[in-house]
Amino acid sequence: MCGRYTLTADAESIQQAFHLDEVDGWGMPRFNIAPTQLVPVITDREPKRLSFMKWGLVPSWAKDPKIGSRMINARSETAAEKPSFRRAFKRRRCLIPADGYYEWTKRGKQKIPMYIQHAERELFALAGLWESWKGADETRLQTCAILTTEANEKVRPIHHRMAVIIEPEDYGAWLAPRELAPPEWQPLMIGPRPEQLTFREVSTAVNSPANDNPRLVERVGAPAQGSLF
Repeated sequence: MCGRYTLTADAESIQQAFHLDEVDGWGMPRFNIAPTQLVPVITDREPKRLSFMKWGLVPSWAKDPKIGSRMINARSETAAEKPSFRRAFKRRRCLIPADGYYEWTKRGKQKIPMYIQHAERELFALAGLWESWKGADETRLQTCAILTTEANEKVRPIHHRMAVIIEPEDYGAWLAPRELAPPEWQPLMIGPRPEQLTFREVSTAVNSPANDNPRLVERVGAPAQGSLF
């Protein structure tokens, strides 16, 4: 799964990396973005603009928007059929800019946070879905979720799932304003490859969303010889 991530790049870097015309609204670097917070996204409806949505997808048919707090991730293997995500998978896809995300591994009785990054790029795009929910008072709430897939052999010792990363050459395909056939979207859900990821152990201070500072991504200790960590 993917329950926390970082976006520390400035607006200009995000604009250049994703070829955007507008990046209004992005300010301070974030080292601990958490569910239910507003997050920047690039949607299939406005692929040249940075938009902001609440993290935790609320289906259009939901009676209570609180359901979104339990729907921060969508399994890529089933999202095209699952009632909560299938409409978004067909017509409402997005890229979620990031420069790293956290995953927790078990070490004895402890849960140890690991910080995962792309080995080839400082900025990358998480595959996302988005929805627009209308309340009884006609107010609109736009929300999103991050797609996950089965972990590759490098991430598997940490967790059995990992976030789906869309490569730059596939941005256009993922943001196509139409329903994608399985042969089009399935290859996009496979990566990243093991050699495209790096990770390190970081402080348990990231466990609290109240903590949001550069120290959260600093390595804790030194990796043992031959260790993945």
